[in-house]
Amino acid sequence: MTGPLLAATAAMLGVFGAWETLTLIEQLRPARAVGRALAPLRLAGRVGRMPTVPERRRLAIIGAGALLVAGWLLAGPVAGFALAAAGPAAVGPVLAARHRRWRRALGDGAPGVARALADALAGGHAIRGALEGLGADSLPGVAGAELRTVAHRLALGVPTEEVLIGLRDRAAHPAWDTLVAAILLQREAGGDLAALLRSIAEAAEHARRVEADARGLTAQARATARLVAGLPCAALALGELLAPGTLGALVADARSRLLLLAGMALAGVALAAIGRIARVGGS
Repeated sequence: MTGPLLAATAAMLGVFGAWETLTLIEQLRPARAVGRALAPLRLAGRVGRMPTVPERRRLAIIGAGALLVAGWLLAGPVAGFALAAAGPAAVGPVLAARHRRWRRALGDGAPGVARALADALAGGHAIRGALEGLGADSLPGVAGAELRTVAHRLALGVPTEEVLIGLRDRAAHPAWDTLVAAILLQREAGGDLAALLRSIAEAAEHARRVEADARGLTAQARATARLVAGLPCAALALGELLAPGTLGALVADARSRLLLLAGMALAGVALAAIGRIARVGGS
């Protein structure tokens, strides 16, 4: 009697386990789909790849949906739909910010690449062999990833000058402009490229230290200015949390709605002006 009972229990548990497994798989499918849709956003910050038009469209849909849910939960359907309408417009600035962060990281890696190239040239390598060797050495960071791409293109037979110009255009950073210009000039006029690359690395590191000092000296002023410019938005959010329905009442009245839109526009202009004035570095 015990055997059939245990078998029936095991079969019942197996059915429940299979059902739970199917449920888990079904739950993971949307997560994988969202992850694939957000992959271009990650790639823009990791390898500098800008998304295509269909990928931008998917990112805009996801952003609008997320803002709709967040606004609906925090301030009601009116705020949710207002935020959702601004979702597609926010995709471009977010991608641009991640791309700028990638270019800054690539520029920070230029001195290390210049020193490594100088060491390889001093060891007897030609510039093409030095670039291929650095790509195979798996240097860390964004610069290492770019060098692996450079080495791959060189292995496919792409001319060295074309590869270097492509790297310079992708980086769009003064340090890489100087580095590539020095290499191309040495190919035409000759000279001690290793010593020139070491001097370029020292100059780039000095410029980076100066820029870091400038950021540190102006950090308090920039933070204070942004805090003051953002106080009206914070006051609106706090008022809605303390008295739910405040934002809806403001939006419902035509005069207050006009004043609210004007205030939000002025706050946005102030934040943009602060970012423009306090920008440090030309990259």
